[in-house]
Amino acid sequence: MNRFKHLKAASVDEASATLQQYDSAHVIGGGSDLMGCLKDNLWMESPEAIIDLKTIPGLDDIRQDENGLHLGALVTLTRIAESDVVRNTWPGLAEAARKTGSPLLRNIGTIAGNICQQNRCWYYRYPDKLGGRIDCVRKGGQRCLAVPGDHRYHSIFGAVKKCIAVNPSDTAPALVALNAQVETNTRTIPIDAFFSAERGAVSTVLEHDEIVTGISVPHPGKGGRSAFRKIAIRQSIDFALVNCAAGLTLDDGKIATVRICLNGVHNNPYRCIEAEEYLAGQSLTPESAAQAGELALAKAKPLLFNAYKVPMAKAIVADTLMDCLEQA
Repeated sequence: MNRFKHLKAASVDEASATLQQYDSAHVIGGGSDLMGCLKDNLWMESPEAIIDLKTIPGLDDIRQDENGLHLGALVTLTRIAESDVVRNTWPGLAEAARKTGSPLLRNIGTIAGNICQQNRCWYYRYPDKLGGRIDCVRKGGQRCLAVPGDHRYHSIFGAVKKCIAVNPSDTAPALVALNAQVETNTRTIPIDAFFSAERGAVSTVLEHDEIVTGISVPHPGKGGRSAFRKIAIRQSIDFALVNCAAGLTLDDGKIATVRICLNGVHNNPYRCIEAEEYLAGQSLTPESAAQAGELALAKAKPLLFNAYKVPMAKAIVADTLMDCLEQA
């Protein structure tokens, strides 16, 4: 790990101003992803400074009001998973937090860090110390080595600017399904517009000096339900092969509104628009849920070694929807 300055910020404005002073700098909340990036010298330029956000008051609040749920950027995944407020009204989000990483990682990992983390592609994260930087389009190279190489865990919905790495977040699909908004020091961003693999290594629309301060989740309303499922090799401790979140409202037994999001299948969290359009106004049954799963994967174009994800994703969409139906 190269040397860097560790600076403690007293306010979000101070942290943002400090970021502007350096060409290469990062903020740290929990640090579970950042420390791995630093140890592996992941970036083309080693950061000159790391700005600590934990010294800023008010970024770790969980609050519910008439508008919904507010999570400070530094709220840990453990607190979200164990919060009665979240579990009772937004169970899909609580379950997504509970399924993220190990207990130790959930104790230090934050909600903002989970949606802003770097992708886990082994070509992108290949340590320089093992033989030098390899060609990777996300790091400024000319090609994606995963396409002709080992792409077992990569995108089944094609590439973004040649890259087929997938978004690794467990909480991201839950926030998409719940129509959340990301709050920063300069603006409020709808969650559907927050992720941007088109920008390469950044993976979000955040500017260099922009800092996530919180996340707002609207109240689900009468008849609102949500659920989350994850398939991983070692259950929660591993990153998802496929995960899925659904948020819906029922009116007189019919689906009034529905949002479904897969992750681990594309560069960005993947909204299942065709499935949502099909389900609107329908009764939620095993048959309609299964058809929604088929429609959700209608545009899939897997590669040779990750085609197993297609039937897996179809099944998890159907199962997640049925989990919503079973809620009281």
